[in-house]
Amino acid sequence: MPAPKAIAPAPRLLVYGLNFWPELTGVGKYTGEMCQWFAERGHTVEAVTAPPYYPAWQVSEGYRRFAYQTETWGAQKNLHVLRCPLWVPRQPRTSSRLLHLASFALSSIPALWAALRRRPDLMMVIVPTLFVAPAALALARAYGVRTWVHVQDFEVDAMFGLGMGGGQGRARQLVYAVESLLLRQFDFASSITPAMVERLVAKGVKRDRCVLFPNWVDLAAVFPTTGANAFRADLGLGDDDVAVLYAGNMGEKQGLELVIEVAQALKARPHIRFVLAGDGAARARLRQASTGLPNVQWLPLQPMERLNELLNCADIHVLPQRADAADLVMPSKLTGMLASGRAIVGTAAVGTQLGGVLDRVGRRTAPGDVAALAAAIESLAADPASRLALGRAGRSYAEEQLAVDHVMQQLLARILNITGRPAGKSK
Repeated sequence: MPAPKAIAPAPRLLVYGLNFWPELTGVGKYTGEMCQWFAERGHTVEAVTAPPYYPAWQVSEGYRRFAYQTETWGAQKNLHVLRCPLWVPRQPRTSSRLLHLASFALSSIPALWAALRRRPDLMMVIVPTLFVAPAALALARAYGVRTWVHVQDFEVDAMFGLGMGGGQGRARQLVYAVESLLLRQFDFASSITPAMVERLVAKGVKRDRCVLFPNWVDLAAVFPTTGANAFRADLGLGDDDVAVLYAGNMGEKQGLELVIEVAQALKARPHIRFVLAGDGAARARLRQASTGLPNVQWLPLQPMERLNELLNCADIHVLPQRADAADLVMPSKLTGMLASGRAIVGTAAVGTQLGGVLDRVGRRTAPGDVAALAAAIESLAADPASRLALGRAGRSYAEEQLAVDHVMQQLLARILNITGRPAGKSK
């Protein structure tokens, strides 16, 4: 197959953010895929980032914590990655997380300066973390480079909403004021759901500068399968067993304690098996909490080439979200769940973005309600026809709304308009 054709002249992009490939979950996965998409279509892309460390909170083998490293990726050698020194805490708490973010914000300034001196057509800053915004904005203005901030998580709202930011008062008001000031300085701002775009507006970003840029899924890489599944075989799951899968980051925002409590409530239903796959700061604590539950099984974080098989080992995907995280973050793992064609049960309040998706193509229960989530899972476990119907509805939703080319073509059109390039079709 011939390489995708570039639009000439192709905009040169600079992407600046903490997380990047080969991280397998969350922001790093999407930022890496975005850069790859542009590079495959002939655009020159530079990424200033850190060594991969998430969600294990440990720098991956082959990378160094306290050194600059450069990589060139892609068949056309036009994706250039510069990794900057990063301090990674052994136990991520509020204070250590702040130092962690600050270490990247400071160490990346020389790399960012060098990249902006080459005058890209557009710099996109990925949030988290907003720590990098002051230097990014100052240097971009010095070199006349247009700026775009893309918000995957509202980290300040999440910090206070999830109880990680301390008390109330003037200090909190000051943090919000600084966040709003920084967001307003960018030429454009985007986020991943309509509700999160509205939050940008509420924080003072002009509406005509706001863009909806949702997360996506590669429908050719994640798709429904039938027949034997290696993960089910390895876990000893029989044809009559119903696998309830959570796969992804295991942090504080996910509210995975609820899944352990539901497993406890359903332990008298041994054919309903809970499979938790992934890594993160809360994994050890959660695993300890599941001690003695024979219906809970654990898997490590899986490589990308096994993601589809993992997602297809599920009969039901479970997606918990804490009530205080509503519309502050949108679970990135949702796209893969939908594309896999398996039923989804999640927790979300009425009127939230996640709640709207679940009401349309899944089953929704109130956040924190153990009995309701247990009842929804038990009901679906006994109803294969409903599981099949929900899975098909989820796949159709992914095909209509979340296909990677559909999302990225819309972003490209906006970038072409911003940079004054001629419009065209990228194949």
